[in-house]
Amino acid sequence: MYFYFKKVRSNNEKIKMVFFDIDGTMISLDKEGISEKTALSLRKLKENGIKICVATGRSPIQLPDFSGISFDAYLSFNGSLIFNDKEDIFKNPLSKDDIFTLMENSKDMDKPMAIATRDLYACNGTNFDLEKYFSFGGSQPKVYDDFEDIIENDDIFQAILPISANEYERAMENISSTKITAWWDRAVDLIPKNGGKGKGVEEILSYYKIKKDECLAFGDGNNDLEMFEAVGYGICMANGSRDLKKVSYDVCKSVDEDGIYYYLKDKGII
Repeated sequence: MYFYFKKVRSNNEKIKMVFFDIDGTMISLDKEGISEKTALSLRKLKENGIKICVATGRSPIQLPDFSGISFDAYLSFNGSLIFNDKEDIFKNPLSKDDIFTLMENSKDMDKPMAIATRDLYACNGTNFDLEKYFSFGGSQPKVYDDFEDIIENDDIFQAILPISANEYERAMENISSTKITAWWDRAVDLIPKNGGKGKGVEEILSYYKIKKDECLAFGDGNNDLEMFEAVGYGICMANGSRDLKKVSYDVCKSVDEDGIYYYLKDKGII
């Protein structure tokens, strides 16, 4: 069963898949889990035969408790690792040369750096901003003495630097195949230049053979810009960034006001 989206460009378009950012979209930055109404939204979508997908900068080990709800795809690390309950759908690790260059750049800036494999986060140091960044995912950074060995021997899907916009240029000196994606103003995720949530969404749509205009996405941050371009209908939370609101198809209530639930209900999708 599929549902017509009431505010569509064409009366023939149906919603078959919905993508959800986590932090600031499904979960408020000062809370740990999804609300009852958000959980109800997810269950209703599944009951209606609509596929649901997480699209987050978090790693698989940082995914929250979704009240027992299973997603049709998990787009993690801003699209660098995508999987479902059966298999990996897409993998796109960082260039090791770029990671080592980022490490040297961050040392010159007197900044710690974190890296993420599929199964762990490792840091070569920490500071207040990095600890705050990790707290959003319910964890704290852990310093590893064998930090460089982890880079050398494992796939690294994401790096994190606690930097602000005025430090981006310096941090990215001599970097060739990595880009910044940011959803917070005091730290950034670093992902492959040919990656991002938009690329990840495209991989998922290809996997499930679903068209762009049959998809809706909820987001709040600038790391959702590419995702909105990859779906037919990008819905920005009221608490979202100005940049995202400019490109969004519509704006819903804030995460603290259960914007996802009321938007889906108002449009007759649940």
